[in-house]
Amino acid sequence: MTSTADAELHREPAIRLQGIEKSYKELHVLKGVDFEVAPGSIFALLGSNGAGKTTIVRILSTLLRPDAGTATVEGFDVTAEPVRVRESVSLTGQFAAVDEILTGRENLVLVAKLRHLKAPGQVADELLARFNLTDAGSRKVSTYSGGMRRRLDIAMSLIGQPKVIFLDEPTTGLDPEARIDVWKVVKELAEQGTTVLLTTQYLDEAEQLADRIAVLHQGRIIANGTLAELKKLLPPAKVEYVEKQPTLEDIFLTLVGNNGKDES
Repeated sequence: MTSTADAELHREPAIRLQGIEKSYKELHVLKGVDFEVAPGSIFALLGSNGAGKTTIVRILSTLLRPDAGTATVEGFDVTAEPVRVRESVSLTGQFAAVDEILTGRENLVLVAKLRHLKAPGQVADELLARFNLTDAGSRKVSTYSGGMRRRLDIAMSLIGQPKVIFLDEPTTGLDPEARIDVWKVVKELAEQGTTVLLTTQYLDEAEQLADRIAVLHQGRIIANGTLAELKKLLPPAKVEYVEKQPTLEDIFLTLVGNNGKDES
């Protein structure tokens, strides 16, 4: 009889990349990227601006074809089976894709209708409640704060219950309180079984949210592991005989070089 631990060990990854390469003319952005994401986990892809994070997300969401390598989402090849991939995923980009003329509720109802869901009004009301937007649901989105827009954007991306969600730098430009609100939403998604691939350049964000963290630098994954595993890459620092645990920032800067700049 197979144990629960064995079953977990043999579960297929929700996302798998093998040898992914991508160039834009003479600019070689991705140079053989490999990683896997376990179902129901939060995976943070950490890197500086221009490291290639968004390119990876675009490939995984079938918006861009890789030049070489393979990538699968929920077992479907992103190149050979793009329709099946799109049915399994949702993407929230760096900027909230909401209609400011409509109310928050109207935005949600519109997307529910486009997905041909039954009772779109009920779907909208449930998501407004889930994301603490019920009181603002009847207001035009143009009156929303940045954090409210981002929460609405993520709520819209969950319509249809996708198994995998890509969050491309979801807290860029948000104030600290709004960032914490988004972090809470991301954690809840994973707790409910959604697989989350999060790209970020904020070290504290990866440290707070991710089950595993991959560091993307100059088109390659140069480290991949849990926070505890990444901390072991550095020797413990001591100040007055008291061991100091390295922060994720210490690890990141050591791996990429304090003055290192991405080529892409």
